[in-house]
Amino acid sequence: MYKAKALIVDDEPDIRELIQITLERMDIDSDLAMNINAAKDLLKENDYSFCLTDLKLPDGSGLDLVTHVQEEHPNLPIAVITAFGNMDIAVSALKRGAFDFISKPLNLKHFRKMIESVIKLKDNQADKSQQEEDPIAGKSPLIIQLKDKIRKVSRSQAPVFIHGESGTGKELVARMIHRYSPRNQSPFIAVNCGAIPTELMESEFFGHKQGSFTGASQDKVGLFQAAQGGTLFLDEVADLPKAMQVKLLRAIQERSVRPIGANKEISIDCRILSAT
Repeated sequence: MYKAKALIVDDEPDIRELIQITLERMDIDSDLAMNINAAKDLLKENDYSFCLTDLKLPDGSGLDLVTHVQEEHPNLPIAVITAFGNMDIAVSALKRGAFDFISKPLNLKHFRKMIESVIKLKDNQADKSQQEEDPIAGKSPLIIQLKDKIRKVSRSQAPVFIHGESGTGKELVARMIHRYSPRNQSPFIAVNCGAIPTELMESEFFGHKQGSFTGASQDKVGLFQAAQGGTLFLDEVADLPKAMQVKLLRAIQERSVRPIGANKEISIDCRILSAT
């Protein structure tokens, strides 16, 4: 039976120990490295299910290790541990091909969810049967390039923007990204942003509590919650008013939403795909 094994790269002993113990409780073995050079040596000698790297290391940046993994071990998912609130670095990591990121101090609940997603991703890579029926026809160089890009971005948790003329199959691409991702057993929710009345947008996306406004006769689950664990596809996202785009950006960054009338935010776990 296949048993997962991780490479942990961090120069802080307490963090390495915390991650290692957490993984042991998930029945995952791990090797430890204190810097980039040690990590590269271990990558040459071992076959890992995934890699976790701190951002700041004694001999360089964890982003450099992300780039190295993408070039030398393209099928190895790698996630970056960042300082709390450092979204610019997190975005850079995702653009370089990181699977995901997690902030310090570690939220173990979120951390375990991320690891579970990585394991599902490796299982998907091993199961070639899901790729037998390809919904995108064609074997031209551009179509092959498109399919390769779809499979590459499906491995990440990063938000994806799909641009193209009407009728070119943007939603089909979004569905393929979801299908090849570790989220493929959870909902794929597609919404046409241009079809939602402006006054109902916040309620549609974030939900509301009973009595929070006139006509709110019962609690409503928003689209972010409906897509929990899966993928939320925002078609015609450019039709959203700027004020709503700002609220969506916060929801994506903070991974939480506050339904209208609620006293606290609700954690969300869905991947955002958008198109226009």
